[in-house]
Amino acid sequence: MPRNLVIVESPAKAKTIEQYLGSDYRVVSSFGHIRDLPDRTLGVDVENGFLPQYTVSAEKKDVVSKLKKEAAAAETVWLASDEDREGEAIAWHLLDVLKPKIPVHRMVFHEITPEAIRHAAESTRDLDMQLVDAQETRRLIDRLYGFEVSPVLW
Repeated sequence: MPRNLVIVESPAKAKTIEQYLGSDYRVVSSFGHIRDLPDRTLGVDVENGFLPQYTVSAEKKDVVSKLKKEAAAAETVWLASDEDREGEAIAWHLLDVLKPKIPVHRMVFHEITPEAIRHAAESTRDLDMQLVDAQETRRLIDRLYGFEVSPVLW
């Protein structure tokens, strides 16, 4: 059983990256975001500091269940979603939902080559909460004021 679990956003990336890292690594996909604001309600507590009320959608429950099992069998989790604000938010949601009791590393790379992946594994960093906050703010504004405001914010 591989000791390291690497979670990326896409299944295509997972297959390639697993080949580069070797047998001590299991690379799986989160298939993008694992949770979001609920579909049928506002999902934002406007009375208490605009707190978001995230939920795991029915479509993602199996993915989350699989990721929890994989994390439970690992010794280390590597969050390797993209380095932009969406990727950073995906990593934060994974951390928040999976609640691993093992070491967690944030791994970022700009290309999928053996050298870039090895370098990323050797130079991890902390989660960038400013990017997480930026994505969350953007999502809440989209929800509260609609997509017509988004072009103005861009």
